[in-house]
Amino acid sequence: MERNHNPDNCNVLNFFFADKKNKRRNFGQIVSDVGRICYSVSLSLGEPTTTGRNNLTRPSEFILLGLSSRPEDQKPLFAVFLPIYLITVIGNLLIILAIRSDTRLQTPMYFFLSILSFVDICYVTVIIPKMLVNFLSETKTISYGECLTQMYFFLAFGNTDSYLLAAMAIDRYVAIRNPFHYITIMSHRSCVLLLVLSFCIPHFHSLLHILLTNQLICASNVIHHFFCDDQPVLKLSCSSHFVKEITVMTEGLAVIMTPFSCIIISYLRILITVLKIPSAAGKHKAFSTCGSHLTVVTLFYGSISYVYFQPLSNYTVKDQIATIIYTVLTPMLNPFIYSLRNKDMKQGLAKLMHRMKCQ
Repeated sequence: MERNHNPDNCNVLNFFFADKKNKRRNFGQIVSDVGRICYSVSLSLGEPTTTGRNNLTRPSEFILLGLSSRPEDQKPLFAVFLPIYLITVIGNLLIILAIRSDTRLQTPMYFFLSILSFVDICYVTVIIPKMLVNFLSETKTISYGECLTQMYFFLAFGNTDSYLLAAMAIDRYVAIRNPFHYITIMSHRSCVLLLVLSFCIPHFHSLLHILLTNQLICASNVIHHFFCDDQPVLKLSCSSHFVKEITVMTEGLAVIMTPFSCIIISYLRILITVLKIPSAAGKHKAFSTCGSHLTVVTLFYGSISYVYFQPLSNYTVKDQIATIIYTVLTPMLNPFIYSLRNKDMKQGLAKLMHRMKCQ
């Protein structure tokens, strides 16, 4: 019996199988394209990427020009900042040990002072060690991830400092305004609450700014600064940083001004209370408990306002001097300011040094 071979049927079958092969090929192409897209998205979290429209590349590393680009200045600068770092760490560590070892210093004011000393150690450690390495290095580079990490902890610890200063101002106000209810108001629970707020708000603020900075694309990888500060890195961006600047001027301003406002209000109330004290000796005693704190606040906020409360276009290399004051000098001077003008701290340090010698 003969089989009928219809050429049309063969053409239909060939078309069907060819169409299935094309579908497999198209499906494979789609999977491949999706894979490439996912890979490119994963790179955007830190690895260098390229935008197709303008062929701009996010750098894999930055070059920190530092305080001076002249080779002959590097070793003298290293010789200056290494002792500053060691004095800062040792001085603040002695403050912490003295407060922890002396029962008379177990009060809310010294509790916040010990935390401030710990934060100051972390603050300078984020900046100075890398700066010291760059003084002796020819490349002076920092990777993209390290730069964002440095910026995150710099913003976090810097703002934690300001919130701790605000907590100390509130403590001084309560001590002068309501001395008989001081222990009740500044209880352990109140101190812990102020401490938690002093750490949580700055870290959330820092995380927000790092996420916004990570979205920017830099046209250059040369930072005219000695560390990855927010303003110098923002100046490198060739993409729109309108959202970032609006965030700095709104959320950033609110985060900075909140503790500053607490300090101003606290000291205004302290001033009103002290002026009501009839005796001159009483006024002097009340003011003497605030002198050290007020000195640190003036140094810290004076230099910060000079650097950051100005348009981004006006930021110049000259602002590095003001930056050094609040990032390097203020943490170094804190132990001297709080110990030299405080009789209890002097006695606590003397006891600590005596115990260390006996051992």
